[in-house]
Amino acid sequence: MRVSGIIVLLGFLVSCSDPVPTNTGFITKLGNDTLAVEVFSTDGNTFTADVVVRSPQTVLTRYNLTMDETGGIQAMQAFRFDPELGFVGEGELVRDFTRSGDSLLVEVLAGERTNQFGMIYEDGALPFLEYTHWPFELALIRAEQTGADTMLAPMVAGSRIRDFVLADLGDDARTIRHPSRGVMDVKVNMAGELVTLDAGQTTRKLMVERANNIDIETIAGRFKKAEVGGKVFGALSGAMTEEFDVRGVNFRLEYGSPSKRGRDLFGGIVPYGERWRTGANRATHIRISEDVTIGGVEVPSGEYTLFSIPEENGGTLIINTQTGQNGRTYNEELDLGRVELSRNEQSESVEVFTITVSDEGEQGKLNLMWGTTVYSVDIEF
Repeated sequence: MRVSGIIVLLGFLVSCSDPVPTNTGFITKLGNDTLAVEVFSTDGNTFTADVVVRSPQTVLTRYNLTMDETGGIQAMQAFRFDPELGFVGEGELVRDFTRSGDSLLVEVLAGERTNQFGMIYEDGALPFLEYTHWPFELALIRAEQTGADTMLAPMVAGSRIRDFVLADLGDDARTIRHPSRGVMDVKVNMAGELVTLDAGQTTRKLMVERANNIDIETIAGRFKKAEVGGKVFGALSGAMTEEFDVRGVNFRLEYGSPSKRGRDLFGGIVPYGERWRTGANRATHIRISEDVTIGGVEVPSGEYTLFSIPEENGGTLIINTQTGQNGRTYNEELDLGRVELSRNEQSESVEVFTITVSDEGEQGKLNLMWGTTVYSVDIEF
């Protein structure tokens, strides 16, 4: 009777335990919107990942990676699948990596055309893939195995290898430093596997969470159905070019326009007291056809870049004479001037960051609008 009772108890415990997950992967979000979904598995030195990315449109890709003794690329193929059919069949080969001696050879296929290039291989080199995070998982596991406080993680980005820096902050906290975009905060489990990734300090501002039992086929189908219905995710920050004619003066603005996507904006993803590119991606450019005065600063006709420092009760607009640069490049010595911004709230929320020049009768106004917040400065002619 005692043996029978023990067997019954063990059976009860097993039946109450969590089921074994069918797969594991990541969900990547930008604000309230799901940007990418990935599921992956490892078998010895081979790694397979199915990834759905929604920007600028839904794309399905399968990665088959064979790792060398350093955990880097021995060979890797990327296959593209029809979003309406899902991960069915073999897919179309769109990228092929092959390790040959001390070189890494890459073929990129686009229709009938094939581009080939090579680079010097670095031990442990993994691919860097936009909006896709399984390569970070492999790098983090390798870092956990080395036990080092910091480790360089070489990653193939475009046609060259760039070093990402992994740092162990103790317990489950890690950071990954992108060579140009900034630092991502990471939490790992005991095996060093990625649990969460917060890219809020970078230009991407993504949030990544580990998940089990992901039905990627259904999710891909839902994304494609929404896209067909007109709900296209689009670029993360669309490139805007707009012109305004006010009192005989033409203002041409070129800037990256990120979307709100349910996020806290000023004081959130755009911190108070810090210089902001006033948009996204490339530095915000303004070309003015005639001499004007902006916020008391005389601005001769020509092209400039605009940076800003938002504050809770106002802020600063920076007019800089350097042009052609990205939004992270800024030289204070080239400032034409700095002027005060006023801050107001409006009832209607603006989903996409927008810059306008409005006619206010005797003068004009430069407006920076996002969410319900409007930063503005007067323009005199």
